[in-house]
Amino acid sequence: MADNTVPLLRKAYFENCPGCKQDRRKEANSGIPYKEFFYVWIVTLCTALPISSLFPFIYFMIRDLHIAKREEDIGFYAGFVGASFMLGRALTSFHWGVIADRYGRKPVILIGIFSVIIFNTLFGLSTSYWMAITTRLLLGSLNGLLGPIKAYSIEVSRKEHQAIGLSLVTTAWGIGLIIGPAIGGFFAQPAEKYPGIFSQDSFFGRFPYFLPCLCISVFAVGVFIASMWIPETLHKHNSKQLGGSTSEDVETPSYRSDLKGCADEYEEKDSPPKENLFKNWPLMSSVIVYCIFSLHDMAYTEIFSLWAVSDKSYGGLSLSSQEVGEVLAVSGVGLLVYQIIVYPSIERFLGPIRSMRVAAVLSIPLLVAFPYMTNLSGRVLILIVNCASLLKNILSISIIIGLFILQNNAVSQEQRGAANGIAMTGMSIFKAIAPAAAGIIFSWAQKRQDASFFPGDQMVFFALNIVEFIGLLLSFKPFLIQSSK
Repeated sequence: MADNTVPLLRKAYFENCPGCKQDRRKEANSGIPYKEFFYVWIVTLCTALPISSLFPFIYFMIRDLHIAKREEDIGFYAGFVGASFMLGRALTSFHWGVIADRYGRKPVILIGIFSVIIFNTLFGLSTSYWMAITTRLLLGSLNGLLGPIKAYSIEVSRKEHQAIGLSLVTTAWGIGLIIGPAIGGFFAQPAEKYPGIFSQDSFFGRFPYFLPCLCISVFAVGVFIASMWIPETLHKHNSKQLGGSTSEDVETPSYRSDLKGCADEYEEKDSPPKENLFKNWPLMSSVIVYCIFSLHDMAYTEIFSLWAVSDKSYGGLSLSSQEVGEVLAVSGVGLLVYQIIVYPSIERFLGPIRSMRVAAVLSIPLLVAFPYMTNLSGRVLILIVNCASLLKNILSISIIIGLFILQNNAVSQEQRGAANGIAMTGMSIFKAIAPAAAGIIFSWAQKRQDASFFPGDQMVFFALNIVEFIGLLLSFKPFLIQSSK
């Protein structure tokens, strides 16, 4: 009697197929792929650094570009600079995901890193408001590698290590969004902060916001060179060359050394048709919730930096860009420790959905407390701001990691590139809206310091809480459904 558990076709490997070579490596090595995970880490970090590095100095950059007629209007114009990157990414993310599924992960990764080198550098050299917006828009349009790097982190690891690979992406991304502003805060306006090293007449004195961009671009050059050795993971086969297989040779995988060519149009004859991702509600519901929380996080990042450096007479904290950088650096270190040591235990105990809900609930009272920090000063202010910033970022990353897990568990491996492309497109649209909306609300709020209903910056944080509450409501059934795959 035949054993029904035996597969009908043997697993064939193609000699010149990069995906097959990677699968053979995974079968031969059962350990954690440290080298490939290192690539995942540095590429994701390189992508994240330029996104928010401008926030500590954008207030001063807009002021120096003389586009705002009044100080209260600076937040309005700053929001559109922050939005331009996400708008560019929203227009192209899905297409980069499709390209990665067709031509490979590596080309998309290299193009994305190269765009950081060129357009992040040009942004630091901006001499006009429109040059700043254009360079950020082009940087976002050509930087579509976050979706492919998520798929790559899954494909280079065995099933038991895929969670580690995906957590590396979220960890590096979260750290990049913290270290980026820290770099911007420490190195912007170097002639004012470090007059013993940089004079006002030097190149960095004439371009006060170039040094932080240069630091990130130099790092991107190193990542680009290292990425030349990233192994490709995309399968490229020709079904006509596969030939027939019988049930007599199904016991072990075989390497088809007689198959020399590969083509993009390969399909398994007996494989089921690919699922329509837009009809996959566990995926789409998690993407929608992800977009809501992404809008909140991007708006918070924009508002926190503008609020922290604005004058106390307008409800701000009157901190310098360097002090904001120090706050964000402390948050980055704490976030790294949390993601590596604490979050895995929380996720195992509560699961991704419950941990996400708990984080959203705790974020609401925390945001309510932010406007009252303007009554503090000195070391007490710095201590409270550091603790609040760290806690807020910990809660935010707990939500995002949980949604990443839900999204990648909702689809099969062959569709992860496209699924992550959809998530990136939706997230980028919402993150493009967030800075512009946050800047408009922030500018409006600063003009209503004596209003009876949520005066000044209280209105800004009230608006953030509305978005957070909407995301919390959508995290429950029947809207958010966890995949049973």
